[in-house]
Amino acid sequence: MDASLEKIADPTLAEMGRNLKEAMKMLEESQRRIEDENGKKLMSEDIPGPLQGRIQNIGEQGHMALLGHSLGAFISTLDKEKLRKLTTRILSDTTLWLCRIFRYENGCAYFHEEEREGLAKICRLAIHSRYEDFVVDGFNVLYNKKPVIYLSAAARPGLGQYLCNQLGLPFPCLCRVPCNTMFGSQHQMDVAFLEKMIKDDIERGRLPLLLVANAGTAAVGHTDKIGRLKELCEQYGIWLHVEGVNLATLALGYISSSVLAATRCDSMTLTPGPWLGLPAVPAVTLYKHDDPALTLVAGLTSNKPADKLRALPLWLSLQYLGLDGIVERIKHACQLSQRLQESLKKVNHIKILVEDELSSPVVVFRFFQELPDSDSVLKAVPAPNVAPATVSRERHSCDALNRWLGEQLKQLVPASGLTVMDLEVEGTCVRFSPLMTASVLGTRGEDVDQLVACIQSKLPVLTCTLQLREEFKQEVEGTAGLLYVDDPNWPGIGVVRYEHANDDKNSLKSDPEGENIHAALLKKLNELESDLTFKMGPEYKSMKSCIYIGMASDDTDVSELVETIAVTAREIEENSRLLENMTEVVRKGIQEAQVQLQKANEERLLEEGVLRQIPVVGSVLNWFSPVQASQKGRTFNLTAGSLESTEHTYVYKVQGTGVTPPPTPSGTRIKQRLPGQKPFKRSLRSSDAVSETSSVSHIEDLEKMEHLSGGPAQNTQETHGPEQPPGDSIQPTGQPEALQDGAQHPEDDHPQVEEPESLR
Repeated sequence: MDASLEKIADPTLAEMGRNLKEAMKMLEESQRRIEDENGKKLMSEDIPGPLQGRIQNIGEQGHMALLGHSLGAFISTLDKEKLRKLTTRILSDTTLWLCRIFRYENGCAYFHEEEREGLAKICRLAIHSRYEDFVVDGFNVLYNKKPVIYLSAAARPGLGQYLCNQLGLPFPCLCRVPCNTMFGSQHQMDVAFLEKMIKDDIERGRLPLLLVANAGTAAVGHTDKIGRLKELCEQYGIWLHVEGVNLATLALGYISSSVLAATRCDSMTLTPGPWLGLPAVPAVTLYKHDDPALTLVAGLTSNKPADKLRALPLWLSLQYLGLDGIVERIKHACQLSQRLQESLKKVNHIKILVEDELSSPVVVFRFFQELPDSDSVLKAVPAPNVAPATVSRERHSCDALNRWLGEQLKQLVPASGLTVMDLEVEGTCVRFSPLMTASVLGTRGEDVDQLVACIQSKLPVLTCTLQLREEFKQEVEGTAGLLYVDDPNWPGIGVVRYEHANDDKNSLKSDPEGENIHAALLKKLNELESDLTFKMGPEYKSMKSCIYIGMASDDTDVSELVETIAVTAREIEENSRLLENMTEVVRKGIQEAQVQLQKANEERLLEEGVLRQIPVVGSVLNWFSPVQASQKGRTFNLTAGSLESTEHTYVYKVQGTGVTPPPTPSGTRIKQRLPGQKPFKRSLRSSDAVSETSSVSHIEDLEKMEHLSGGPAQNTQETHGPEQPPGDSIQPTGQPEALQDGAQHPEDDHPQVEEPESLR
């Protein structure tokens, strides 16, 4: 950089070069000092305030770009004449370098912050070129002969609306050209149909003005047939503008013919910031035009030094990287794409959508599964004439699985820079575009290998989940109390809802009782510590709560899972009803107890007589003739919800049992599991580690343990005769047994309690 600056006659540029050299030395020394002191690079977590954790490591070339903004503010304070010469030289040098790097000879450059701003200026230039009286007559000229701007159906969203808003044109001036439907890529512009549309517009008195072609579409990176489109534009006098990520490959030594044809276009938009990993670097629109007055009117050129200083950050960055550095970064990104594409070709159940684009730096792939009764959507790329309303259920299921796969890969390999997108024809796909992310994220070949390994590890889960969905649906539909919910956006094995007793099936509103049951059910299921994930949320088409079950493996026992959900939900509902009725039952029991106790007091008064209630007389009567009153009381049985007498407790010395409560249903299915086996897992399925002999011996050990645990109780019952129940053996039946007991226990000096007269 110093050698080139020394040749410049202007001493201001030479002085600026020396200052830049000193600034770079200071920057490198400061960064090295920080690394030596802390033992690591300055991370964004060390920055306090709202920027903490939000700034990435931009590298030295990024510091150069940021330095350009500060330097531009300093240069703007120079003398006007020096500032004019300096900004003109910076602008001309940057334009010359870009035109040579990207093979666009004799072009001009317009630097802008918004990527679409350059295209809007080009449209304004095309209008001034085709309508000579536009400066004088304005909209009246356009009204008599309306201009038409042609956009591809695969163009980035919102581009046409932005152009109309910037140019003040009505939306009918836009014409969307469909992509190929029969031959070629389904993301390339249909040239034959475009020619037909141009002829129709000319017959209607319209003026074909501008065509926007893609050298790498925003979605999948496909390139239009730019050579054929250029011939068509020259035939009808249409301005051809090209944009797309594949324009970066113009800097390489090997270029595909379709991208090389973009060098013949009238204008193109480049985004070197993401391609080279340069922050805060403007986009560039290169164009060819001979009339400087029209370019000035269109806003592509400016006499203001501040506008020319937009190129300063890019000017510094290009000099820092050099031609070899720029080519190496773009080449590295293309090699990453080719590496991933070649690896994915060897992976089953992965469909690559850019196989015909060998030089495309974008790889788009999706998961698909071939089932015996599946729709053709899963077996291959669907036909483009399939309407969205007729897309099969398998298509929605596969889209949900691809969305889950993309999110998992983004978390596992963050350096890959993956994005999940929805295409109109193919459905949900995962895109890998290293040219836009590799320089910033530092993506390497090892990251691509890790990405392929993660995809292979997730494929068994995806295939098993897709296969178990139908089994889960049949199990739920065959279980009472459960309702299968068809949610096409859920990537798991299914969604289920428990229908309680008061559930209104026709209502779509939220159900508080059902929400409480499903919340408790979700807690119970998560406590089982299984490999499945459970979530609760509203139903797909209503506000009722449901249980969402996540991805499953091949050893998942769907029948056990469904049965556990049904039994646990039923238990929660019964317990909730018991708690709800507890308050009312207790209140009624207390009222009934008060009435019975009052009645018992009245009966006691009638039995004892009035004289015994007098203080002195009652004591004398009680001394001569004691009252043999039985102790009476009441106990409240919560299970039966009734009052019971305490006579068994005080008289027979036996606690009353009352009504036997019903057996409590078990929250989990009773099943013998092997040691370490988690819930909802099929045992001994496709496992070579456990042999048949070991399985038989394990079952025999369980039977022996059950026999030993139940043996003593069985022998005790067999000692009693069939006429005498076991409980009678503990009752005192006569004097000989009492004497025998006394002989066996001589240490017991307590006298025997005499049986009540009622028992005799």
